[in-house]
Amino acid sequence: MPQSWTTRAETDADIPAVHAVHLAAFGRPEEADLVEALRADTGWIDGLSIVATGEDGTVVGHALLTRCHVDSTPALCLAPVAALPDRQKTGAGATAVRAALRAATSMGERFVVVLGHPEYYPRFGFGRASLHGIRLTVDVPDEALMALALDPAHPLPSGTVHYAAPFGI
Repeated sequence: MPQSWTTRAETDADIPAVHAVHLAAFGRPEEADLVEALRADTGWIDGLSIVATGEDGTVVGHALLTRCHVDSTPALCLAPVAALPDRQKTGAGATAVRAALRAATSMGERFVVVLGHPEYYPRFGFGRASLHGIRLTVDVPDEALMALALDPAHPLPSGTVHYAAPFGI
């Protein structure tokens, strides 16, 4: 049976639930700890940490956009994204990603990069970043680094992605 999810910007009250979602989804603390570190970083943008909730208001998914740059051009980084294990493949994570991208667009943001599964992110419009001259300072599979222009009037910039410090890239 299809499930519907409600999305909204994270509140302070959601912080423990967001931590729990990432811990459960990844089975290790690194992604949950990354979210915590990003909250304290200058790359954090209020309103771009999005939770997906069930009918009872329980947080079941999360998507985070933080500031990065492609050379000197401001962009956003989509990471991490997670859903509780029993809610994976139900649209909870995808709903949070779509809501985050809408929120970013409404804030006037233009570009998003993601380092992730090349089978998952194209559904949101992401394409291979290397086709636009976008690269990292570390070696990753070419198909794993993707980019999206939120406003078709502004084509993707080229250059090296510079993530917020907590990413360590």
